[in-house]
Amino acid sequence: MENLDPRIVSDQELKALESRIDDLVRACGHLKEENKMLQARQETLVSERAALIEKTEMAKSRVEAMITRLKTLETGT
Repeated sequence: MENLDPRIVSDQELKALESRIDDLVRACGHLKEENKMLQARQETLVSERAALIEKTEMAKSRVEAMITRLKTLETGT
């Protein structure tokens, strides 16, 4: 006769729960690795962005200096 007490868990239910827990542990490990990769990628992109901003500012300064020289040449003639 089957035990109908809801407090008693069968072996099959325990194995199913164990399997789900194992799946969650694997998923957690996968997400941790993915998170590490995304953080590293973000750091790379932030560095690249900073370098591009610096280059843009340098180019802007050089263009402004050229414009100033051209204006000086224009008024000096």
